[in-house]
Amino acid sequence: MKKFILILLFFTISISAQDSSIITKECSVFSFKDSLTLPGSTMEIFDAVTGDISEWWDHSFYENPYKLYIEPKAGGGFYEVFNKEGDGALHATVIYSDRGKQIRFDGPLGLSGKALQLVCTYNFYAMENDSTKLVLSVNGSGEIDKGIPAIIKNVWFHFLHEQFEPYILAGKHKK
Repeated sequence: MKKFILILLFFTISISAQDSSIITKECSVFSFKDSLTLPGSTMEIFDAVTGDISEWWDHSFYENPYKLYIEPKAGGGFYEVFNKEGDGALHATVIYSDRGKQIRFDGPLGLSGKALQLVCTYNFYAMENDSTKLVLSVNGSGEIDKGIPAIIKNVWFHFLHEQFEPYILAGKHKK
């Protein structure tokens, strides 16, 4: 057994010394929250922020994706389908879904290819006058270059306040 451990240690050291292509990076974490109050019930806002989101979600890998949608069920996906053949990307996986209350998805979203995970949660709270407070929580970890957390926060601000809110206020979700 002692001989085996010595051989294993020698083998490990010799491989490590030969492989200069391994790059190590530090990992870090970040988090933030954002919220907005929208007209409509919690179910209505939940349904508008899931399912087909292509009318208000404007960031994609493909210039004109065939479909962007979030399956609001545990194990569902946040998909960008490029074409009718089904080429595309899985941006995240739904890890929790309780319609009208909360949905959570886990994945790199638009940062695919980096060792980065984002856990994004939408919470829905009924407010007065048939309105809903939508609270977004984002927790990120992994290979996070300087400035990435601020960029991600600004992109989420864009999605919620500049895209989703006008979409709801215009009544486009009531087709």
